[in-house]
Amino acid sequence: MPRTIEDKKAIVTELKETLSQSQLALVIDYQGLTVAEITDLRRRLRPSGTVCKVTKNTLMGIAIKDDEKWQVLSELLKGSSAFLLVKDDFSAAIKAYQDFQKASKKTEIRGGVMEGRLLQEPDVKALGDLPSKEQLMAQIAGAINALATKIAVGINEVPGSLARALQAVADQEKGGESESASDADQEKGGESEESAS
Repeated sequence: MPRTIEDKKAIVTELKETLSQSQLALVIDYQGLTVAEITDLRRRLRPSGTVCKVTKNTLMGIAIKDDEKWQVLSELLKGSSAFLLVKDDFSAAIKAYQDFQKASKKTEIRGGVMEGRLLQEPDVKALGDLPSKEQLMAQIAGAINALATKIAVGINEVPGSLARALQAVADQEKGGESESASDADQEKGGESEESAS
């Protein structure tokens, strides 16, 4: 049953909305995939905040026509296209797609668009090699934790250093008082000798 104009308008509206929330769009040639395999791909992509849309190139072309950020995507609109629209973690999304591609061996990445720039397959692979959002957060948390530990050790060291410095000054003053006392004793001793003679 052919799609009505209303159906097509609804699809274009949905594509525009999803694109507005996405930071990366990948185009894959999905020819030969079964419905079960497309469902498996969608399941794998879901944790990374990625939506897989299988739609006609003409409808995607209409959706991106007035959006400078996505217009360059028109260069990839040919053949059987599935669109991976990545909202959050593009590294995890690319890795999920690569795992799926290794398992199915049926799809091919045509390219992608990020921040208005056309990406070729090597660019997409390079993005996939970046640490995932969770890994980056763990690295940042580790760095912050290490810094906090160093600061805490430094702060704990200040009272100890201050206490040692004060003790050194006190010891020095005591040493000075002891010398003064022994000098005074020697002077008294000298006076006693003089009075005895």
